[in-house]
Amino acid sequence: MNQASNGQLGIIRTERGLTITGERITLYDVMDYVIAQYPPKFIRGMLNLTDEQLNAALSYIEANRAEVEVEYQIVLKEAQEIRQYWEERNQERFAQIKALPPKPGQEAIRAKLQAWKEKLGMTE
Repeated sequence: MNQASNGQLGIIRTERGLTITGERITLYDVMDYVIAQYPPKFIRGMLNLTDEQLNAALSYIEANRAEVEVEYQIVLKEAQEIRQYWEERNQERFAQIKALPPKPGQEAIRAKLQAWKEKLGMTE
């Protein structure tokens, strides 16, 4: 790993994982785009990185592909588990919200929304 002690570009390990020096962007963020086969220019723009930062990240990924890939799969698995936990936890609350009666004065807008849903085939 490249440590940045005097302002140099590199990749450091933080509590968030492998991170681009001076940024909160992890290599796993970059990997999402690399795996989706986005061009470097697009990745640079989406993550607001400089050419040097992106090149450092891509070089590190290429040089340590096996290690980064293993960590990336762990990050994806953890993210899925967290998402599933919150979906299950909020499922009951979403059902309660859905069952609430319309607020007074919103009848017209709700009727209009329902008409659009029917027109678009989104009725339940």
